[in-house]
Amino acid sequence: MPATPQPKPPRHVVILCHPEQDSFNAAIAAAYSATVREHGHEVIVRDLYAMGFHPVLKSAERPGPGERLFADVADELAVLQDADVFVLVYPIWFGGPPAMLKGYVERVLGSGVVPQQVYDGTAKGVLAGKRMLSLTTSGLKEIWLDEMGQLRALTQAFDHYIERAFAMLPSQHVHFGHITADMEPAWARRHLDEVHGQARAMVRGLDAKTPLVLADE
Repeated sequence: MPATPQPKPPRHVVILCHPEQDSFNAAIAAAYSATVREHGHEVIVRDLYAMGFHPVLKSAERPGPGERLFADVADELAVLQDADVFVLVYPIWFGGPPAMLKGYVERVLGSGVVPQQVYDGTAKGVLAGKRMLSLTTSGLKEIWLDEMGQLRALTQAFDHYIERAFAMLPSQHVHFGHITADMEPAWARRHLDEVHGQARAMVRGLDAKTPLVLADE
């Protein structure tokens, strides 16, 4: 008998949003990607700044008569189509994500979506039923952010909104505070160890729900 086709490995799409190619955010994206690849999963990293992604929503992209799907958005939707995990890696700037990332959400995730669909819970999109993990950094310490209510507000207004608006599974947010140019190497390694741990946990969760189909012997 012919061998049973093997299932595709789970796909992690990592959206990196930081202007510096050697940033700690880039190191986070690399650490996460290396770990899931070691476990046989597929990883696609979309470095928005390196790509020169245009974050400004064009009038012609708004839903309605004459709506257009531009090539750069179509490319991103194709990448996300087979994603099992949507990973966001970005710094918190002035209480929120970089404008580049907000534009990505507006142009790509929000493509073709009208407010009433969000309200009705019918804006399924390419990430419906998928998982989201946010890995963020800030130059300020977490205790200050907590006192300001910033992380709680960001998680509610950004993470949970995306999760609920596009019918995703419950999301997770891991933050690394006090990321500065003079950060001790030991602290950097400790943070990256946590990233590796988060990646392994995601792999275990996906593998538990993706039974292995063995070839006929």
